Amino acid sequence: MAIKIYNSVTRQKETFVPMEEGKVKMYVCGPTVYNYIHIGNARPAIVFDTVRNYLQYRGYDVTFVSNFTDVDDKLIRAAKELGEDVPTISERFIQAYFEDVSALGCKKADVHPTVMENMDAIIEFVEALVEKGYAYESEGDVYYRTRKFKEYGKLSQQSIDELRVGARIEVGDKKQDALDFALWKAAKEGEISWDSPWGKGRPGWHIECSAMVRKYLGDTIDIHAGGQDLTFPHHENEIAQSEALTGKTFARYWMHNGYINIDNEKMSKSLGNFVLVHDIIQQHDPQVLRFFMLSVHYRHPINYSQEVIENTTAAFERLKTSYQNLKHRLQVSNGLTDNKDSWLQKVKELHEQFVQEMDDDFNTANAISVLFELSKQANYYLMEKNTDKEVIGAFMHEYEVLFSVLGLSLEEEGLLDEDIERLIEERIQARKDRNFQRSDEIRDQLKSMNIILEDTPQGTRWKRG
Repeated sequence: MAIKIYNSVTRQKETFVPMEEGKVKMYVCGPTVYNYIHIGNARPAIVFDTVRNYLQYRGYDVTFVSNFTDVDDKLIRAAKELGEDVPTISERFIQAYFEDVSALGCKKADVHPTVMENMDAIIEFVEALVEKGYAYESEGDVYYRTRKFKEYGKLSQQSIDELRVGARIEVGDKKQDALDFALWKAAKEGEISWDSPWGKGRPGWHIECSAMVRKYLGDTIDIHAGGQDLTFPHHENEIAQSEALTGKTFARYWMHNGYINIDNEKMSKSLGNFVLVHDIIQQHDPQVLRFFMLSVHYRHPINYSQEVIENTTAAFERLKTSYQNLKHRLQVSNGLTDNKDSWLQKVKELHEQFVQEMDDDFNTANAISVLFELSKQANYYLMEKNTDKEVIGAFMHEYEVLFSVLGLSLEEEGLLDEDIERLIEERIQARKDRNFQRSDEIRDQLKSMNIILEDTPQGTRWKRG
């Protein structure tokens, strides 16, 4: 069965056919590293990490590139406010980014290019656009001639005439046309800058991704992805720059994730509801945040609230508890199930349903519904008097595969230390000795340590409360 992707250019689902059989070139726009990432930055990191996971699971060799914007107006302002230089700030928050997204279960890209380390490639790209007549220099700045690119607006589905309404050239503006955008900015006093054919300066925002895509992946890539807010003007301008230079399709499939609201309001600093991932993962299991992000289809808006996270935590723990119950039963199961084949078939059908949902534009919301059905069926099976190790193993393997594809972990949070292990063993012995007072004391003591004991017919097992 073929994978289908909703292509933002055509506004419809298309069968995914990469340029080279078995290989995928994928680029995802990364953050501007002037602060810790907010929850809005976390969504594309999680979503497109999952897309990569699934493509790899389906047998594709994926080359995954995601950039850092380490030079721009926000970084320059932060440097002035903190009394530090731009490279120091950017490096600090690049490392913070890796720490945060790693906690969220995201793997590193194959390449994480930065503006600073790719300045030569960016300048060469701008020079080539000037030579082709798609860009011009004006008092140390370089601008792109937007009207010259006849297909401008095809991603955001806006016409030049629509864009022109409300656009005007301010007094002192160096642009020839209000719609032209900066490829290179002349340096201001005290700003970080680089030498170029047009004098000292730094790149505009949009040019960096065009230059990096070409350098690391080539003229045409399979998938270009990012947040919905990047559709216009960033991605629109990338297309104009790259296709004007090469004369080739820049990206065959464009993917955009939806917005995040906080308590049903748009996240913004002015509203005081700006939520940093760095803070969230101090209070909540990072895996729960990932599970939450995947519980809604990536193209749809998603609402974050304390109540939603608490409900998500409970749901995620139910799945993990179901797996732990299987793991525990596997150790003590010695019976045979009369209808073993039908249970194995059921697990197989659930796997096929998961693949079907993920093939349909990476529908993780429906894929998670399959996980809950897997949990439900596993729980039904464990209610049977006799259980077979092969069936239990099949359920467990399916859990492990599906969790892995979604970038989720089934591991318990840490291990019991020796003292707690000793207490559990002591309690088991106390129950054998019918010393129920001591047994209850130990249970209460462990409960105060957030360790919940469950006495089952197969023995005592524990989980964190």
